[in-house]
Amino acid sequence: MPSLDWLLDLLFPPKCPFCGTLLEKGALLCPDCQKSLPWLTPAAGEKKVELTEGCVSPLAYRGKVPDGVHGFKFDGRSARSKPFGRLIAQCVRDRDITADLVTWPPLSPKRLKQRGYDQARLLAQAVGEELALPVVPTLRKPKDNPAQSGLEDEGARRANVLGAYVILNREAVQGKTILLVDDVVTTGSTLSECAKVLRLAGAKAVICATLARAR
Repeated sequence: MPSLDWLLDLLFPPKCPFCGTLLEKGALLCPDCQKSLPWLTPAAGEKKVELTEGCVSPLAYRGKVPDGVHGFKFDGRSARSKPFGRLIAQCVRDRDITADLVTWPPLSPKRLKQRGYDQARLLAQAVGEELALPVVPTLRKPKDNPAQSGLEDEGARRANVLGAYVILNREAVQGKTILLVDDVVTTGSTLSECAKVLRLAGAKAVICATLARAR
């Protein structure tokens, strides 16, 4: 282990991202969470998303998962991107999914300033590292629309993200199969809107992967 990693583990020992239990060296989750988390079967972990090849997720959004994701997104626990990204990457590998690059649905500048980091970007970077794929910013979000989490109706969610994203890097996506990474998929409206922009820019295909699936 590089000396810097050793020092970081000494000062900030790794903890289970879902319950905070100190982990043994090399462990991704604590034994209790490994057994009790709401793991999805391959069929249940696949969701149809318009304009994409579908979305895969290793976990259901229940039990300890919502608190784990909330802490990651809103409580500054950005280090959870590493174990979460590894879980997503393993889900992708288990299904023999191949892609040319990894990208993510970005935050608006206003939301990024408030939060201090883009959690989807951190997830994408962790997934790209695990899968040895380039991580490329392909989209930007000039529109600061209300959070999707506050909307229950599928139609309202779809309308909320309509036109929210624009292409940032057209050349990078042309003819490419893109792995689009996010934290949670609910109706799929955000992923579908991003896929629409990517496909219009010339992407060959968009495959989605998230940590968890709601509903």
